[in-house]
Order: sequence, then structure tokens, then C-alpha cells
Amino acid sequence: MASGFFAILDDIAALMDDVAVTSKIATQKTAGILGDDLAVNAEKATGFLSSRELPVLWAITKGSFINKLIILPIVFLLNWLYPPAINYVLILGGLYLAFEGVEKIIEFLFHRDKKGHEVVEEAEEEDLNSEETEKAKIKSAITTDFILSIEIVIIALGTVLEESHPFITQILVTSLVAFIATVGVYGIVALIVRMDDAGFKLIRKSNDKGIIGKLGHLLVKALPIVIKALGVIGTIALIMVAGGIFAHRIEYFHHILPSWSSDKILMVLKEVILGLTGGLLAVAVFTIGKALFSLVKRA
Repeated sequence: MASGFFAILDDIAALMDDVAVTSKIATQKTAGILGDDLAVNAEKATGFLSSRELPVLWAITKGSFINKLIILPIVFLLNWLYPPAINYVLILGGLYLAFEGVEKIIEFLFHRDKKGHEVVEEAEEEDLNSEETEKAKIKSAITTDFILSIEIVIIALGTVLEESHPFITQILVTSLVAFIATVGVYGIVALIVRMDDAGFKLIRKSNDKGIIGKLGHLLVKALPIVIKALGVIGTIALIMVAGGIFAHRIEYFHHILPSWSSDKILMVLKEVILGLTGGLLAVAVFTIGKALFSLVKRA
């Protein structure tokens, strides 16, 4: 009986070792998506009152955990029942990300300066509906996280499947990578959005003197720059992730310009072009559909 017990412990140790090694490989393969996830979600988690930043971020983090709890069993089930379905889900998610990215670019390029009374009216409307506005932003962030989470989970699962690991290892590794992704990404986002508060504390503690005081001022001044940079990086990330999905998941696009695949810069350019094209088509379809819906509603 004792030998049987130690044999079980040995099997568990071997399994954990296998999970640790495979999780490391899977995390490395998802590093690019995690970087994009960080940029996108950091941009979406900013722009709130200081007192609301952490509550909003916590709401998005909880939504991200729920996303993973929904995605993991569905991905395992689809992979078992009909593996090609995962590909279709990813392509639809890519279209959504491309739509979001291109919509932001169009809004930036064709932004019309608002007149004084329009700004006042908008400010009053946002103030009256601050809770609704906050909920809408949280919902948007969780929706985007859902798409990126699908990509992370499928890449992690693909890594395990390539190594022909048993089913229990597939579950443990994919779930662990999904958990690390959520904690890591939103932990860093939390640090970013609280940069100014940390800076003010350093200024107070140092009485605005010495290196610590200068560091405090640097953190305060850097936050708006970081937020603007994240807005740009987040938009580019949306386009690139979408383009990457189209390039690798749609057979026709995968074989277009094959010589570009050997060059990293050209491959990135190809993904950006595909992402922008897919986003423009998605925006066009959405705009036409919205116009038709308005006409039908009026009739």
C-alpha cells in the first residue's frame, strides 16, 4: 500500500513538472498577445476619476476572470467536438477587434471640433449619466478582453496539443496561462493608473525636495503621456492582433505574399494591412446596417 501511495505522489510530481515546463513554453508563445492585451486594456481602464479608477479596474478584472471561466470549457468542448469551430470564432473575434481599431482611427482623423455649447451640453450629459457612462466603458473593456482571452486560451491550448500532452495536462496548462494572463495584465494596469497618486505621495513625503521629490513630479507628469501613448499603442495592437488572426487563420490570406512571411517587418506590415482592410469592411457593413435599421424604424 505504501509503495502505491508513493507511486501516486511520483505521478503527481511528474504531472506538475510537465505542467510547469509546458506552461512556460505556452506563456512565451502568448507573450505577444499579452503585450497587446496590456496596451488595449490599460487604455480602456483609464479616463476615470481618481476615486473610481481602482473600482472600475476591479470590475474589469472580475469580468476578465468570468470571461476565462466561460471560454475555457467552451474551447475544450469545441476542440473535442469540432476543432474547426475554434478557427471561425477567432476570425469573428478578429473582425470585432479590427472594427474597434479602425473606428478609433476614423474618429481621430475626422474628429470635428465642438463648439462651446456642445462641450457644455456633453459635459452635463456625461455628469448626469456618469454611472451609465462608466458601465458602458466597463462593458466595452470586458468585451474586448473576451476576444483577446479567446486568442490567449487557444494559443496556450495549441502549444499543449503540439506536444501531445494528456487531457489533464491540457486543462491545467491552459487554465494556468489564462490565470497568469489576467493577474499579470491587470496588475500592471493597476500600477499604471495609480502612477500619479504614487507621485503625489513621494512629493509629500520628501517635502518636494531631493531625488524622491523629482521622481514624484516625474511620475505625475508622465501619467498623461503614458495614457496617450497607450491609447495609440492599444489601437495599433487591436489592428495587429486582428491582422494576425486573418493572416494565420484564413488560408487564402495565409498564402498571399508568402515571401513576406520570412521577414518580421514585412509580416507585421502584412498583418497591419489585413487588420485595416478587415476593419474598414466591418465599419462599412456596420454603418450601412445602422442606416438601413434607422430607415426601417422610421417607416
